[in-house]
Amino acid sequence: MLHSQPLDRRTVLKGLGTVVALPWLEAMTPSGRAAETTAVAPRRAAFFFVPNGVHMPNWTPAEEGAEFVLPPTLEPLAARQQDLLILSGLSHDKARANGDGPGDHARSAACFLTACQPFKTDGANLRAGVSVDQMIAQHLGARTRFPSLELGCDLGPQSGGCDSGYSCAYSGNISWRTPNQPASKEIDPRLIFERLFGDVNRSEAAESRARRQLFQKSVLDFVLTDANRLRQKLGQADRRKLDEYLTAIREIETRLSATPLTEVNAEQLAEMTPPPGVPSDYSAHARLIGDLLVLAFQGDLTRVATFMFANEGSNRSYAQIEVPEGHHDLSHHGNDEAKQAKIAKINRYHMEQFAYIVERMKAIPEGDSTLLDNSLLLYGSGIGDGNRHNHDDLPIMLVGRCGGALRTGRHVRYPNETPLANLFVSLLGCMDITAEKVGDSNGRLNDLA
Repeated sequence: MLHSQPLDRRTVLKGLGTVVALPWLEAMTPSGRAAETTAVAPRRAAFFFVPNGVHMPNWTPAEEGAEFVLPPTLEPLAARQQDLLILSGLSHDKARANGDGPGDHARSAACFLTACQPFKTDGANLRAGVSVDQMIAQHLGARTRFPSLELGCDLGPQSGGCDSGYSCAYSGNISWRTPNQPASKEIDPRLIFERLFGDVNRSEAAESRARRQLFQKSVLDFVLTDANRLRQKLGQADRRKLDEYLTAIREIETRLSATPLTEVNAEQLAEMTPPPGVPSDYSAHARLIGDLLVLAFQGDLTRVATFMFANEGSNRSYAQIEVPEGHHDLSHHGNDEAKQAKIAKINRYHMEQFAYIVERMKAIPEGDSTLLDNSLLLYGSGIGDGNRHNHDDLPIMLVGRCGGALRTGRHVRYPNETPLANLFVSLLGCMDITAEKVGDSNGRLNDLA
C-alpha cells in the first residue's frame, strides 16, 4: 500500500555502523504519484576532467545545431546524442601564462572550474579560486549527507613541484573549497564505499566493517530489518525501485571484493603510499568510481561531484588499448600522425568510461524522467590541443537536461575567446543559484535553454 503521508526524503535504512540512503521513490511525493516526481526531483551536477587536451579534429562536429554527426571521439555517446550539448569556442584566459612563464598543465587544471589565475608556487602558499562545484556545495550541501564528492583515478599529491614551478596540488585537483584550499580527491573505491554507507559513529562503523570482513557479509545484511519494514509500506513500483537500488549496492560490493588490486609505478610510490583498494585495470577502476558516483546521486547523498580521469600532465600509458607510450609524451605530438592517432585512441577510451556512467544514469527512472534528465554533467579539459598548449576553443560538452533547464541534442559554437566562466554562471542558474560572476566571467552564456 502507499503512504498516506509522503515518505521523508531523508529516510535511511540503518543497522550497526551502516546507513543506506534511499533512492527517489514515488512515496516521497505529496500524493505518491509518479507523474509528480519529475517536478520535485533534485538537480545534480558533476564535472569530469581529462588531461593533456584532446585531438580536436576527432572531437568537434563539423555541423552546428541539431543536425550534427558525432565525430569519432564522441561516438561512444551515440545512443545519447539527444542528451548532448557540445559547446565550441570557449576559452580560459587565466590558464595562460599572463606573465608567469611555463606551466600550462598545472594552470589548466587549477583554472578548469575556478576560472582564476593560480599563484605560481610549489610551496604551501597556494592560491587559485573557489571552484564552481564548491559554489554549488555551499548553496545545496546542507540538504545532503555530503556537501560534495571529489573523485579520481590518479593519486593526488598535495605538495612538491609538478610543473615548471607550480605545486602538484594544482595539477592534481580541480575542486577548490577556498582560494587557498583544494578539495583533495579520493581514488580508492573501497574507501568511497565505506564513506557512503558507513555510519558517522566511527566505532560502530569500524565494528560493522570488521564483522563484514570476518563473516563475509554485505552492508545490506545490517539494514535488512529496516529494509523489510519499509518494503511493506511501499507500492509495487517503489518496491521494485528499492530492490534494484539495493541490488546495485550489493553488486558493487561483490566487485570490490573480487577486484585485483593495483600495482603502482615507482613514481607514484615515491609520492605516497597507494590506497589498498584500487583495481589494477583502469577501466574497472573508472567504472567502479562511476558506479559509486551514480549511487551517491541516486540516494541523494550529494548533489555535486567532480571526477578526474587522470591528473593534468599525466603520463599514464594505456597498453590495454595498444598505447604503451605515456599520454603526456604523446600529447607533444609535433603533428606526427601516428602519435595523433594514439592520442585519439586515449581520448575515445576515456569517453567510453564516461559513456558508461551516462548510460547508468539514463537507466535510473525518476517518475516520468531519469536521473540523467535531472542532472547536468560537464566533460572537458583545460587544454585544447596538447601540442600547442592552447586554452581557447576548449573541448567542452554538457550531458543531461538539468531538470529541463538545458536544451540538448545540439552543437553550439560561440565566438572564439568567449570565457568558459560564462558557462559556469549559467550552470549555477540551472541549479537555481544566482551568481553575478565566476572567475573572469563577463556575462552569462546564451542559447543553452
